[in-house]
Amino acid sequence: MSAKPILTHPRVATTIVAAVLSAFIAIGLLSAVAGLFQRDGTPLAQIVIAERACADYAFVSERETCMRLFLAALRVQRVASR
Repeated sequence: MSAKPILTHPRVATTIVAAVLSAFIAIGLLSAVAGLFQRDGTPLAQIVIAERACADYAFVSERETCMRLFLAALRVQRVASR
């Protein structure tokens, strides 16, 4: 008997299949998240404008309400201009 432990080497094909499968899963998850942001998200420029317009409110709830109303008004203007 040998006192040295012998480690088995994984097969190359198994490693390649696992890498390809993990890449497909990662690409699928990233594209799903990107799709959700594009479909439902508000453009960052509009959020920044709303944050600056409502910066003088002290309470977070008031600031969030102001931002929601401001973004709704921007959305109405955008739809009306079409």
